[in-house]
Amino acid sequence: MAIRLAEITDGVVINADASQVYADLRVLSARPDPAEEARAPHRLFGYRDAAEPCSAADWAADAKGAIAAAREEGKLPILVGGTGLYLRTLIFGIAPVPEIDPAVRAEVRALPVEAAHAALAAEDPAMGHLRPQDATRIARALEVIRSTGRSLSQWQAELSGGIGGQIAVAAAILLPPRDWLRARCDARFEAMLGQGAVEEVTKLRARGLDPMLPAMQAIGVREIGAWQDGLIDRATMVAKAQAATRQYAKRQYTWFRHQPPAAWQRIDAQLNDNEIDKIAIKLRDDALTE
Repeated sequence: MAIRLAEITDGVVINADASQVYADLRVLSARPDPAEEARAPHRLFGYRDAAEPCSAADWAADAKGAIAAAREEGKLPILVGGTGLYLRTLIFGIAPVPEIDPAVRAEVRALPVEAAHAALAAEDPAMGHLRPQDATRIARALEVIRSTGRSLSQWQAELSGGIGGQIAVAAAILLPPRDWLRARCDARFEAMLGQGAVEEVTKLRARGLDPMLPAMQAIGVREIGAWQDGLIDRATMVAKAQAATRQYAKRQYTWFRHQPPAAWQRIDAQLNDNEIDKIAIKLRDDALTE
């Protein structure tokens, strides 16, 4: 839909997916292929090295630049992707958390995720809702409380830097049938294995990067790595990666149904090409009349 919208508006497709920013994850992040990229200009896809973590604030700063450049060229900026935190940070702002003490960060990042989760529950109960498996967010919350003495939830109540008041947003949230979505999640990972996902993980792991980096935590990387290390068999690797994909999609589905503004259009249907064109045209008209 984003590409179709770009084609009918002479627009620019701007990535808003946290995994698709990494050059090392073309296959496992399902980045647009060369044929798709040739149909319209694409920005912020595969532009970061896996060794360089990209936070929501980092991406929002880059997205502001990409949006400004598109507008200067007279093109419509089209944001597409499933990372709600990225979009929320760009549009509504981010918590103004001070720089984290490097010693605190190193100490926290060295903790096993189970120990970090237990420490967070004790030191910052307000962030106790984080899932025990959510290593990146747990580490972030723990380093914030230890470095600043305030809960991340308190900082998040003081958002700043969003561009929502400076631009008009025409939005569509796609919420396809859940059975269809689950089947697509399973088929997608099988397709990735045939497209070079194993080779991609092999190259990534050969770099000896910090396993806590976001790129190393991407769905598929850990599962394929465990298989390569002989810890699980291939069938288990596939099942685990498919389950992780479905679970992530479920969280995305819930977030996008409830968190964005009520005025953002929700589309509860599986779309064919004609319906995609109709929605793209409506988004174009909404954007151009705002």
